[in-house]
Amino acid sequence: MHDISLIYTTCGNKAEAEGLAKMLLAEKLIACANILPAHTAVYTWQAALAMEEEVGMLLKTSLEQTTAAIAFTKEKHSYDTPAIVSWTASADIDFGMWVQENTQK
Repeated sequence: MHDISLIYTTCGNKAEAEGLAKMLLAEKLIACANILPAHTAVYTWQAALAMEEEVGMLLKTSLEQTTAAIAFTKEKHSYDTPAIVSWTASADIDFGMWVQENTQK
């Protein structure tokens, strides 16, 4: 097994998610992005109930690039307070090495 980092975030629409994924890939901050189908988010924002359609993204990166990938995502994101959550995952050795190789600058 090989440890990698998974980062989950949401975007306002598929086009925004694709654009963010392409920028992260171009900077070699991630190896892969899975753009998930649209879903409804229900949350409180500025003391009011809100419901919006969002698109989720699961980003795969190396442990070494996690902090930079999160900072880049936050900087480029259209939301004032984007949901960005990361965790370490054990990956198959071949996949983990592929992630490592594709996030080296």
